Amino acid sequence: MSKPVQVFVGLGSNLNQPVEQLKRAVAALLDVVDLNGVRCSSFYSGKPMGPQDQPDYVNAVVQLETYLKPRPLLQILQRIEEQQGRIRERRWGERTIDLDLLLYGDQCIDLPELTVPHIGLAERNFVLYPLQEMAPDLYIPQLGALAQLISACPRTDLQKIKQT
Repeated sequence: MSKPVQVFVGLGSNLNQPVEQLKRAVAALLDVVDLNGVRCSSFYSGKPMGPQDQPDYVNAVVQLETYLKPRPLLQILQRIEEQQGRIRERRWGERTIDLDLLLYGDQCIDLPELTVPHIGLAERNFVLYPLQEMAPDLYIPQLGALAQLISACPRTDLQKIKQT
């Protein structure tokens, strides 16, 4: 049997108690039999990337290992979103939970429903800083060393949240 693939998933929420939404999503990932070694970064609060007429976001990154292929993994992430009441109303709009497949090993994936590394990853401080917490020496396919990406992406308005 081949080795499991190391995967990173971005989590975000700005509706219905965002911290609790992220905790529920992490718990749901822990419950998936095909996902192992699930670890979560700190939670971070920041301004929305899209329309500014919405609440601030809470974001985190989860690291895990799996033998699942990208499409079945994406389906699991979308099922968790649905279970937590995700409704897609407007691009970059408010949401109860968003689970993005950021990295799937060192693979580059370009499918109609999935692009990995995740589009815009290099410009999103709410992804880069939690990623750095999880894997500071990470090299991101097509983009380069995480440390270089962070040096070009200020932490502006991104605050680590103390959790209880």
